[in-house]
Amino acid sequence: MQTMQLSQFLSNRTYAPRNKTRFFTLFLLLALLILGSSGQVFADGHRADAVYVMNNDAAANAVLVFDRAADGTLTETGSYLTGGLGTGGGLGSQGALVLSDNGRYLFAVNAGSNEISVFAADGNNLHLTDTVASGGERPISLTVHGNWVYVLNAGGSGNITGFYLHRNGKLSPIPYATQHLSNGGVGDAPGPAQVSFRPDGRQLVVTEKATNQILTYDVRRSGQATAPVVTASEGATPFGFDFTPDGALLVSEAFGGAENASTASSYGFSHGQLQVISSTVATNQTAACWLIVTPDGKYAYTTNTGSSSVSGFQISPNASLELLDADGRTGETGEGSSPIDAIISSDGATLYVLSGGSNTVTAFHIAADGSLTNLGDVSVPAGSVGITAN
Repeated sequence: MQTMQLSQFLSNRTYAPRNKTRFFTLFLLLALLILGSSGQVFADGHRADAVYVMNNDAAANAVLVFDRAADGTLTETGSYLTGGLGTGGGLGSQGALVLSDNGRYLFAVNAGSNEISVFAADGNNLHLTDTVASGGERPISLTVHGNWVYVLNAGGSGNITGFYLHRNGKLSPIPYATQHLSNGGVGDAPGPAQVSFRPDGRQLVVTEKATNQILTYDVRRSGQATAPVVTASEGATPFGFDFTPDGALLVSEAFGGAENASTASSYGFSHGQLQVISSTVATNQTAACWLIVTPDGKYAYTTNTGSSSVSGFQISPNASLELLDADGRTGETGEGSSPIDAIISSDGATLYVLSGGSNTVTAFHIAADGSLTNLGDVSVPAGSVGITAN
């Protein structure tokens, strides 16, 4: 991402079917509840060590697959069309490309055609199983818990919309599972950046960059999200976030791209309400936009778009944060690289950083003390967004 685009990048009710009978709706909800209660999704094949990147091509969106070697280095093995369209530019979001918990299904947004796509993952091969309308405009972020899939639509007035994932990899809308953002469906969307389930699946969280707010939605057993509870963010421009294994919420705060002003905050939940643990811990870097937590919950990393760097944090047992390096530069992706997204392999050994300025994915080995060692990078197409790994 070019520096001159950074500020623009950062700034950047329920739909009910009227012609269905109450009986049909009740029947469908009951069926979804019974089928979804196991929290399982199904696909043939086996899990492989892979990293996935979306090219976001405006003419033909596709997912690139990279084989992940034992040392963490990457080799591209294929490209798979999503059946939808990208935008050719940044989405200003985290979670544009996500895997199911068991790694058997991959989900991608098609922000240029207002769709989401589902792939069954068989080793390093992908098989497209469905492409459906997202329930709104400009889908930018996805989250999965068991059979429930939610998408964040950032165009128009914005919304979140829920889907049920069937055994065959098809998606169907969950009745009455579309909810507004903090604007109540009035006016333009307030700069949403990410949607994600809490680890227990009982709530959804959304960050809003333009309003400096964090939204939490309770999720019913039917998979329906309720109206949001709105909480002021500790820092300005809340962006990417992740959870510790115990469910604490860690959020990056870009502060509008102000030089060396970025921070991160952590929150716990009490009776479903956000409670501050660490407030605006400085990265001493610029535009900390994406945040990822190691699988063991010991460390978190932000990618700093304006500084072309990665900041590491140690996470204490109570989820308080401490910067690993005084200058905030735990890792570097190269001058002008503009890192925009990140993911950590499921074994916790390797951090992968997608950079929009250099069009690369850089691999970093994560040491026991949280320090990072650069393992080199691979090239990706210009405009690529979204990265995930198993």
